[in-house]
Amino acid sequence: MKETVAIIGWVVGIQGALGVLGRTFGDNPWGLLQQWWEIPTAGYAALAIAGAALAAWGEGGRRKRVAQGVPLP
Repeated sequence: MKETVAIIGWVVGIQGALGVLGRTFGDNPWGLLQQWWEIPTAGYAALAIAGAALAAWGEGGRRKRVAQGVPLP
């Protein structure tokens, strides 16, 4: 379960970072989300932070299982 959350977190975080970087260094946001929605820069920053938090939580669960000696799927 936490592996899935980590993957979703990585994807959301990357899309948020691409949106912020595109608005900062380009004319339009980069990434896939700008194809469907018009998200403000602060929204992209919030997505990047939320994605990083989800990825960290999911990866932390994986590290805990490895430290306990539980094999990964």
